[in-house]
Amino acid sequence: MADIFDVIADETRRQVLAVLLERYISEDSAAGDISVGEIVEHLGLTQPTVSKHLRVLRDHGLVTVREDGQHRYYSLDSSPLEDIEDWLVPFLSADFDDDQLDAAVDESAVFAAWSGADVGDSIGRRIAEGSYQARSVIQDASERVARRLPRRFSRRRPSDE
Repeated sequence: MADIFDVIADETRRQVLAVLLERYISEDSAAGDISVGEIVEHLGLTQPTVSKHLRVLRDHGLVTVREDGQHRYYSLDSSPLEDIEDWLVPFLSADFDDDQLDAAVDESAVFAAWSGADVGDSIGRRIAEGSYQARSVIQDASERVARRLPRRFSRRRPSDE
């Protein structure tokens, strides 16, 4: 499990994963994949830098690649993150009411099955979208708090040293 923590500890790789997640949950992309060039453009990084991080993500099973001629298209594979999720859930759900969770899951699954939707894909994309939105709100709030703290209380960043 330590390997996956090391992989996602890098901020650039987390940014790449966020771009891939955005593409995955986007209704504009049926395949959920994105070219290296689009990732480069989105993040404002160099192509070699993005390719290096994509290789690490691919080696750890977090992304899949599809080749089309000279172009490579990457998509998110979140299954390796399940180990992290399994580790985190007890901490995050310590104060959560199990009855509320069971009711929410039952209602959404029943509606999806009734409507004829592909239950797994539909629920998976909605969960991914909600999780991404929640993380974005938390990150934005953290950044706002960090900007308001006096410099001596702020976390040290590599640029501060």
